[in-house]
Amino acid sequence: MTVILVLGTFIAFIALDYLLNRKKAVETVPVAATVNTVAEVSDGEFVNGFRVPENVAYHPGHSWLMQERKNLVRVGADEFAAALAGKIERVELPKPGQWIRQGQKVLAFFRNGEKTEMVSPTEGEVMAVNPDVLENPALLRKDPYGKGWLMAVNVPDEENTARNLVPKGLVREWMRESVERLYARQPVLAGAVAADGGRPSDDLLGEVPNANWKEIASEFFLTR
Repeated sequence: MTVILVLGTFIAFIALDYLLNRKKAVETVPVAATVNTVAEVSDGEFVNGFRVPENVAYHPGHSWLMQERKNLVRVGADEFAAALAGKIERVELPKPGQWIRQGQKVLAFFRNGEKTEMVSPTEGEVMAVNPDVLENPALLRKDPYGKGWLMAVNVPDEENTARNLVPKGLVREWMRESVERLYARQPVLAGAVAADGGRPSDDLLGEVPNANWKEIASEFFLTR
């Protein structure tokens, strides 16, 4: 009986600690403040024509995250992903308060009646989503690292999340490999980009009428 009482007390303390910490996190990160600020990323450099800011971290599925303050990150789709998504008609995002896991399919893009998904680069509680990109999906392509951000997430375990991102020293090679793999699959794209001065078009797969948008995007977003 004593063991049961001690165990019950221990569980009660854990539950109380969780509720207090969660309340503190929500109070520390006001949703309105999160929505009204846009992460400032560095200009970075270009890898095979695609912008790669240095002060954001990348998930192998081409989503990115940037720390805004302790335990709070902003999440988006990198320029390669935005160009692949192209002229989407709708964006679907998780709701604030939802707990998401790294590698979970939580972002969705719709185009011509088809849907492709993207995985989260981190685990935590969604604190806010970008209402502007929901209203105007074109922002994802126009400004993927700025006004086209997708969601803000409270991340309790930042160290564990970082283990599954692209190592900083390998980002350039990873992006180069992605671009070359896409061009090897669709050679016409390489010519189109070269003709445009090395920068990708707003809608990469729009250059290839017979391309299977959902299949190709899902391959690079790691959701196949």
